[in-house]
Amino acid sequence: MGDILEKTSRQTPTVQVTEAMLEEDLLESPQYEGQFDPHVWFDATLWRMTVDPVVEQLSQLDPESASYFEQRGEEYKRQIDELNFFVQEEISAIPEEQRALVTAHDAFNYFGRQYGMEVRGLQGISTEAEAGSRDVQELADFLAERKIKAIFVESSVPRRNIEAIEAVQAAARDRGWDLEIGGQLYSDAGGDEGTEAETYTGMFRENVETITEALR
Repeated sequence: MGDILEKTSRQTPTVQVTEAMLEEDLLESPQYEGQFDPHVWFDATLWRMTVDPVVEQLSQLDPESASYFEQRGEEYKRQIDELNFFVQEEISAIPEEQRALVTAHDAFNYFGRQYGMEVRGLQGISTEAEAGSRDVQELADFLAERKIKAIFVESSVPRRNIEAIEAVQAAARDRGWDLEIGGQLYSDAGGDEGTEAETYTGMFRENVETITEALR
């Protein structure tokens, strides 16, 4: 993907929106040596840093509208600040022992670090990875032992990974723990046009509402 974007940048203005982020703020990918976990949007304080590079590039392309872009950028940063406060308030309402987020793949590590939730994924960062039987059993052990109320499916993962989540649910039931599928989360894609989740802040709020409703 990086190669594709680099080639594109020779013909079309292309912005690395994460350029203002410090490497020490990024999480290393356990699956891909020397690479960072790309899911930075699940920490609203990090995603706030993507606004200024966009404002700067738009202002270069259309200098006459620079003040407008700057104004809209500041308004958007305020929206992200409000979102961050909302997420903190909602997560704090989940009982501490239930603050474990288990999904099909590892998209939520930044979310867990920022908002104080233990995060487990049935597969790695890539949605193309497949979970094995051992992964299913280990995750079921964790969920049953901790008596976590719910696990979650994701909108952007293949059907086979949803089936693996259902296998975890069945394995937890074999251990005497009735585990619910708490709902669908957006991870690598937003919602359909016309829905609340088509925007970044709307997608994030909907995720958090789904998580808190299931785990509270």
